[in-house]
Amino acid sequence: MTEASGVASAVLPSLSPSRAADFKTCPLLYRFRTIDRLPEQPSAEQARGTLVHAVLERLFDNSAAERTEQAAGDLVAPQWERLLAEQPELAGLFEPGQDAELAAFLESAKGLLHGYFSVEDPRRLEPAERETLIEAVIDDQLLIRGYVDRLDVSPTGDLRVVDYKTGGAPRADFEARALFQMKFYALVLMRTRGVVPRVLRLVYLKDAEICEHVPDAEELQRFEKTLLALWRAIQASTEAQDFRPKPSRLCAWCSHQARCPEFGGQIPPFPQQVTVTTVDSRQLRLDASQQP
Repeated sequence: MTEASGVASAVLPSLSPSRAADFKTCPLLYRFRTIDRLPEQPSAEQARGTLVHAVLERLFDNSAAERTEQAAGDLVAPQWERLLAEQPELAGLFEPGQDAELAAFLESAKGLLHGYFSVEDPRRLEPAERETLIEAVIDDQLLIRGYVDRLDVSPTGDLRVVDYKTGGAPRADFEARALFQMKFYALVLMRTRGVVPRVLRLVYLKDAEICEHVPDAEELQRFEKTLLALWRAIQASTEAQDFRPKPSRLCAWCSHQARCPEFGGQIPPFPQQVTVTTVDSRQLRLDASQQP
């Protein structure tokens, strides 16, 4: 049985695509982020991703004719100021007097927007939903939820799920990671709306490329079983207080090397009280926008 419920979201444990990907990538990283809740200073790349997502969301507030690359570029500075007000930790990226560095940062965001306009024409699109929180309960035990960048609905009712990626198009070994997030969204939509999305579209802004996947119901049913198995593994690790590091090339970008035994660090004591339930909507939105 599967359902979506605001009451359920308050009492059931939840899993987002980002946290699920954390556990698959490195169980210890999952623990640091979800159980220990250790703070992480956003990188410039993550902040740029958040900024570009914000601009692309606001761009569709304009009339179709006004959704130009110039209009998108004009949104960069005000959206950055809005993000600074909402997320004060971003201010630490640039010290006072680093005007040139800040200007280069904002200009690089405009470069990613140029990549977007190279592959899509927003004047010809009318998204049904933007930055939408979707959630569903699977197997009566786990709430899966996340923010979708954009949902397009055709006149015949077909769904297209669109996700903006500010990193480069993935190599073959990272493509599965990107599709994992999209299948997550497709499963929620299938369970809540009774429709399998026609297309899952990943828009890679840096390389101006589009990657599309056509899911089917059987594939998403298998994926649901995969998520439940992953959740059982998370529960087992939590009960055993055993989250082991899993070294990979992604370690180079990890904020927690000082606490990781793979880098000579010492894992902090396991928290005495652990409640792995939902995360707040703001954090879900940040997680979605900061996916590479």
